[in-house]
Amino acid sequence: MALNKKQKKRIDAARKKMERLRQLLKAARMQPDDPDDIPRLEAEIRAVEDEIEKIRNG
Repeated sequence: MALNKKQKKRIDAARKKMERLRQLLKAARMQPDDPDDIPRLEAEIRAVEDEIEKIRNG
């Protein structure tokens, strides 16, 4: 299924958000100040991945 312009924009924005979250997760793993950060960031990444998949599938 071909994506329209709006869907492509939403996926692009979600990918940028996921990239930022992955950077934060990497930093949290290197310096675990707050033990709740790692699971929270992992959950946010999964949510963004689900959002991208939902957009692709319509």
